[in-house]
Amino acid sequence: MPGTITPELLRQLAEFRSAKGRAVSLYLNLDPSVAPTQPDVAVRINSLLSEATRKADELHDDLSHDQRAGLKRDLERIESWFANDFDRDGAHGAVVFASGPDGLWAALTVSEPVQEEVRIADELHLAPLLTAATGTPVLVAYIGRERADVYRLDGGTLSPVADESEDAPNKHQQGGWSQARYERHVENVVGQHLRRVAETLDGCVRELREPAIVLLGTEETRAEFEALLSNEVAERVAGWATAERHASPADLLESAEPAIAAWRAARETELAERWREAAGRDGRASAGWTETLAAASDGRVDVLLAQEGANRRAYRCPQCGRAEAAGGACPLDGTTLEERQDGLDLAVHQTLAHGGAVHVLRARRDLDPVEGLGALLRF
Repeated sequence: MPGTITPELLRQLAEFRSAKGRAVSLYLNLDPSVAPTQPDVAVRINSLLSEATRKADELHDDLSHDQRAGLKRDLERIESWFANDFDRDGAHGAVVFASGPDGLWAALTVSEPVQEEVRIADELHLAPLLTAATGTPVLVAYIGRERADVYRLDGGTLSPVADESEDAPNKHQQGGWSQARYERHVENVVGQHLRRVAETLDGCVRELREPAIVLLGTEETRAEFEALLSNEVAERVAGWATAERHASPADLLESAEPAIAAWRAARETELAERWREAAGRDGRASAGWTETLAAASDGRVDVLLAQEGANRRAYRCPQCGRAEAAGGACPLDGTTLEERQDGLDLAVHQTLAHGGAVHVLRARRDLDPVEGLGALLRF
């Protein structure tokens, strides 16, 4: 699994269930306010690894010899990753999922702080990951007459997706050509270059699930480039910002951040208002834990909406995985439901496993009257 939070990865993680061992879910908070220096980070890592070892020891009698050995190797691999491969640069959190006997390993860095904890179970603990994931991929592209780079926002940094840079002829180096003819040639070369960049972005939009796109460059190329964009790409443009031709990826991200923040705020407002409208007219929306857990288990949730910090006790069928707000027998197979302290995690698993998306509301408080949970439904 790749080290990037994508809808595809979240779905894979939600669908995972350990068949041969137990899965470790480890979250490390790297917020500079709690871990400003490398020694501080080392202390937190050691504390988490100690907690993981303690929890593994508590499961000793419930595991077979092979499962205990697999769990021990997983904890050693996690310790080795932090010691040799972990790079804090730009990250405010780190997340590791591991179950060696089942072939699972995913080590991620994220741009937002996460709640620090360790879980060992047959499923992965995903709810803390949601505060660090927008649910929508973000692309940042520099568009110039010669330089053109496309990046994806991953874990607080920009990862290269495509480099369409090329040398364009200088307007003033005409050789034996007439000035007007040579300038037409230069503009033709630049136009072809910009068309190739537009086609690259078109491919990115088709490949990803409705990404948000922030374009950077100079006003000189903006109008010309916008005219080349397909309708699909133009609809995904979250904003423009200016940036210098030789700006580094870190500089580009700094220039793009206001547009990204504005887009995220607008996205939250859009989802919250869609939910209020649908719930108000008894439309395709669920409100509260009972309706939403049932809808998620039935595969009806398109977008799960959770107020930041919302959670409560819920119940899960050990046979089919169905989530319910109240205990008793599973309505599908009659199995006695098991109590779980983390109801949000159950809602997240069911939503993602059925192809839905999850969005955490941070600024809006629309879900307060329904205990912080609702959903936009497919049907």
